[in-house]
Amino acid sequence: MKKIVAGSVLLLLMIGGSAFVQSYDLPQSVARGKELYVTYCQNCHMEDGKGVGGAFPPLAKADYLKKQPVASIIAILLKGQNGEITVNGVSYNTPMMPLDYLTDEQIADILNYTYNSWGNKSVKAVTPAQVKKARQ
Repeated sequence: MKKIVAGSVLLLLMIGGSAFVQSYDLPQSVARGKELYVTYCQNCHMEDGKGVGGAFPPLAKADYLKKQPVASIIAILLKGQNGEITVNGVSYNTPMMPLDYLTDEQIADILNYTYNSWGNKSVKAVTPAQVKKARQ
């Protein structure tokens, strides 16, 4: 009998406790990310995400974003980008400065905006926890 009561209490705690766990709010992150993108990214990648031919790669409909693991894209924002990359069949070799001075949430927000704008669509959010892990 004690096992049944203990099991029931544990089950209730698990169910009740899950009501306080909130999932990451992707739409809010995308909205914050748009403001951050304007401040930190738009000068090079342009308002429409199409970049500047031969200098700054596009983020709009970018095959590079689809091919690379999220951890690699996070690393680019944190550490910058040096060396040649190919995006949508075009090579780019302009260095990108690191944005490591931004918070984990700001980096996640910028990426969520990027992954959900200009023809890009992702239902899976980049979280501050992923960015924090990449910093280590």
